[in-house]
Amino acid sequence: INAEYMGAGKMTMAGKIPPAKVLVVGAAVAGLEAIATAKNNGAQVFATDTRPEAEEQIAGAGGKMIKPEGVKAETGEGGYAKAQSDDYIKAAEQMYRKHIPDMDIVITTALIPNRPAPKIIDDKMVASMKPGSVIVDLASERGGNCTLTKPGEIITTSNGVKIIGYVDLPSRMALQASKLYSNNIVKFLLAFGDAKDEMVINWADEITRCSGFMNKGEYLALQVPKLVPAAPKKEETVAVVPRNYSKEEINRVAVASGALGALIFAGCSTPPSFVGNLATFTLAVTVGYYVVWGVTHALHTPLMSVTNAISGLVAVGAMFVAGGSYLPGNAAQWLAASALSMSFINIVGGFRVTQRMLNMFRRPTDPPEYQHYWIAPAIAVPSAISYYWASGITSAYEVGYLVAGLFCIGSLAALSSQETSRIGTTLGILGVGWGVTCAALHLYPTMGFETYLQMAACASLGGGAGLVIANKISPMDLPQLVAAFHSLVGLAAVLTCLASHLNGVEHFLHDPMAGIHLGAIYFGTVIGGITFTGSIVAFLKLDGRLRSESLQYSGRDFTNIAMGTATAGLAYSYFTTMSFPSLLAATGISFALGYHLVDSVGGADMPVCITVLNSYSGWALVCEGFMLNNQLLTVVGSLIGSSGAILTYIMCVAMNRSIWNVLFGSYASLGSAAEITGTHQEMNVQQVVDLLANAKDVIIVPGFGLCQGQAQYAVSDMTKILIDNGVTVRYGIHPVAGRMPGQLNVLLAEAGVSYDIVHEMEEINDDFPNCDVSLVIGANDVVNPSALEDPNSALAGMPVLHVWKAKNCIVLKRSMATGYAGVQNPLFFKENNYMLFGNAKSTCEALRDGVKSHFSK
Repeated sequence: INAEYMGAGKMTMAGKIPPAKVLVVGAAVAGLEAIATAKNNGAQVFATDTRPEAEEQIAGAGGKMIKPEGVKAETGEGGYAKAQSDDYIKAAEQMYRKHIPDMDIVITTALIPNRPAPKIIDDKMVASMKPGSVIVDLASERGGNCTLTKPGEIITTSNGVKIIGYVDLPSRMALQASKLYSNNIVKFLLAFGDAKDEMVINWADEITRCSGFMNKGEYLALQVPKLVPAAPKKEETVAVVPRNYSKEEINRVAVASGALGALIFAGCSTPPSFVGNLATFTLAVTVGYYVVWGVTHALHTPLMSVTNAISGLVAVGAMFVAGGSYLPGNAAQWLAASALSMSFINIVGGFRVTQRMLNMFRRPTDPPEYQHYWIAPAIAVPSAISYYWASGITSAYEVGYLVAGLFCIGSLAALSSQETSRIGTTLGILGVGWGVTCAALHLYPTMGFETYLQMAACASLGGGAGLVIANKISPMDLPQLVAAFHSLVGLAAVLTCLASHLNGVEHFLHDPMAGIHLGAIYFGTVIGGITFTGSIVAFLKLDGRLRSESLQYSGRDFTNIAMGTATAGLAYSYFTTMSFPSLLAATGISFALGYHLVDSVGGADMPVCITVLNSYSGWALVCEGFMLNNQLLTVVGSLIGSSGAILTYIMCVAMNRSIWNVLFGSYASLGSAAEITGTHQEMNVQQVVDLLANAKDVIIVPGFGLCQGQAQYAVSDMTKILIDNGVTVRYGIHPVAGRMPGQLNVLLAEAGVSYDIVHEMEEINDDFPNCDVSLVIGANDVVNPSALEDPNSALAGMPVLHVWKAKNCIVLKRSMATGYAGVQNPLFFKENNYMLFGNAKSTCEALRDGVKSHFSK
């Protein structure tokens, strides 16, 4: 093959020549060697093989595998190829017809044991190739993979395609073969003697003596080397603490017994009419626990967004307190109208943001979706419920609440995979819509047409505002938006509880459920108040409008305890006197407590605060469900409360910290951390470009710096260029990277990075040792090896990404500064690590342009 066919692209003043495109058919030993040779000569290499395990081998050799669409290949015994089905042959033929016209060189090596070589390239495919293209048929000795191949000959077709069908290629490379063979012989002979440049046999050497059988024409006696057993290797003994299964089981039994005891006490010490709500609450928490644990990590941000939208069902509580005519008639009704508007900001805005996020994860190759089919049940369900209700079955709306609750559960369950995630938004919209519709039916006998118009106006006003906000928000600002929406849910809960007290206080004197209602009103107000002001502080810190540092002064913890004690004291006062001033005082203290609690947490821990506040909004909704004896609110509140609690737990485990440490403390060293010594190494952009362009496997680890610098678009473009040129690129995401769970997954999806190559920490950590380059962009603590190597480090025990195990590690940062934990990172001083200093966005754009320029030469 002429060298011009195999070379890399060239660029001159007269223009540029793109690199050669090479297709290798069959990736066994000869095929893999062909891939590596073509890649080393600068060509773009593509390959095919029927064996599924060959894909990784092709990528390792520097090629990109292409496969027939919609069919699965069959593999023969021992991993060899075998004859394929007619469907596979047809699909493969279409694949070759698509790709072969673009190729400069096609190398075929496909063979099936004990059978003639399969015919893969037919006359029409050859006719579609460009003049000057070459087909090297290494299977020609068995008939060839090309229908035009003539074994032992080179032919040139009428359209200028050269087909090489030599069957004696090894003998045609006599010079190379002789050099390699003679080199091996000389090295073998020189190994017998002590001299470097002459043949001197040292028969005293044991290996030489045992290898020799003749000297100067005389046979030597057989000598077998004496085998000396190797000294036993001293194994380091590590003290292993035996697992105490008995203690573990005792703990489980104790927890279960305590929970059962509390449940029995609550059920037997409350009015019988409350037991149904208690059962609903218990089952909903259990279902929520298992449903939320099933949500994939990459979709944790959409999970928080959809639960935010569902929490807008606090509107149902506001509807039960609403009244008046076209306008509210008293203070309670004005509070309810305000709560209704705020709730619909959450409902419409939350679902719209969720739709936008999930659409970012959609791939061009995904199958079509038919969500418009759900219009039928969207109309049929409320119609059927209305029919039965009009027929005199007054409990029809309760059935509607049940259906709405099931669809809300389904909306979270659908987030268990990318394939079903978008239907989850539809299910959530239907569930919330049906819930509001059933509440309107429930209220019909006691509410006039004018009040319905008032509620519709409030809902439209809030929904319109939510839609405008959701359409304008950028993915970078999602954490702030979630915090802002949480504050609206909290305030709506407070207003609804206050309005419920004003509307129903005179009934509490004789109502057997008075204690339950009072407790729900009080704790709904307190939890809602903490959620309201706490979310405002979280929003301000995330948006940069409030200092990121935690509030620090000597009496900080005492202040929290004092406000908590005051809240408990006011609870006793309210339960015994039903005093509205006591409820107002508790509301004020809860506002102050929410502000103080969240302001006491540093900006880097705001993601945990957001999940905690998400959980709080759910429990506030549960309180409303108890207050109104409404099982729908109890169900969805339990789902949201469970969701926030589980996300909080996941993030705390990922940081190896307790929730108390996050909310009331900070990172603390366990002793004297190991001293870090050494000198860091630096690379410039061009050096990193060369490293990436010549790598076969690259893992990119993004952190908060990528978010802050908005470098995801440049990184996405660079990823596409590398993949198109045969480099395997993947991403590793730490659970606490970014400002909220899953935010980096959303940002990468928005930039066009397919979720197929984005992996969680647990999925990718074992792959770093086989990786050529790990590129860390704006991450620090989550890649700090002292978490594993230094038991006295403040990060000790925290799971981290093992980027230092790659052959080369590049860390892109502004400086050598520590991360949030304030711990120096020994990664910066490791022998295989290089620092690339600069702004994330501009530096990633320079890397992208450099990689593009490299492959376009």
